[in-house]
Amino acid sequence: MCPLFRSRAPQVQLNEPAPTVFPKIEGADIAAVFAGNRIAGDFYDSVRVSPERVLFGLLDVAGRREETRNLLNKAQEIFRTAGSELFSGPDINESDAMTHLSIQINRGLIEASHGVHSCPAFIGCYHEKFGTLCYTNAGHTPGLLRDDSGVSEIRSTGLPLGLFSHATQDSPTVGVAKNAALVLVSRGVVECSARGQSNHEFGLEGIKQVLLSAPPTDAKSLCTSILNAADEFSCKTPLIDDRTALALVRTG
Repeated sequence: MCPLFRSRAPQVQLNEPAPTVFPKIEGADIAAVFAGNRIAGDFYDSVRVSPERVLFGLLDVAGRREETRNLLNKAQEIFRTAGSELFSGPDINESDAMTHLSIQINRGLIEASHGVHSCPAFIGCYHEKFGTLCYTNAGHTPGLLRDDSGVSEIRSTGLPLGLFSHATQDSPTVGVAKNAALVLVSRGVVECSARGQSNHEFGLEGIKQVLLSAPPTDAKSLCTSILNAADEFSCKTPLIDDRTALALVRTG
């Protein structure tokens, strides 16, 4: 039986981060789906930070769920409060704001862990009016952007968060064309392997094939298609890591 796919967090448990309610976006659709129950440190969130900007992120805190809840809560607190403050102005420099946000989350994780704790993260700010995405990829799996020219990788712009207190991240901006789709997946999706073939991973190529063969109609369906494909590839092997997909589809 396929694992149960969920588009939002399950019923809140003690010390779990607050559930994500994705904001409505004019001319775009955003959603995330995860497989089964949370067992590790995958975490996604999204919040509207201005009349024209939506902030979202996918984090992958190292460790098992019982070990990472306090770090996830700290990351969400900073993501929501500092993100809303940094991106609220109409004429802000989005790249500077994104860099400052990643610095604050990075230092918050170090403080909460009383040391170092690796947290690959992809954080993006989508601008509804311009159809642009300012992002930082802190050692996370590459984002994949599918448009009429094919699928391109949005690679790492710096080290994972939670490791070095003075680390900084580059924060470039890319355009998201009409009908284009941005997909983020956690390491558990990329690294899932076929039963008995630990050296044969689903990989980014497996995700790219889904993007190319099934043009997205909406973000949730796209995420579900990716997780279904990974599940079939692994011959429905029981999960040993979180599998999460997040998608932003520009519809207009």
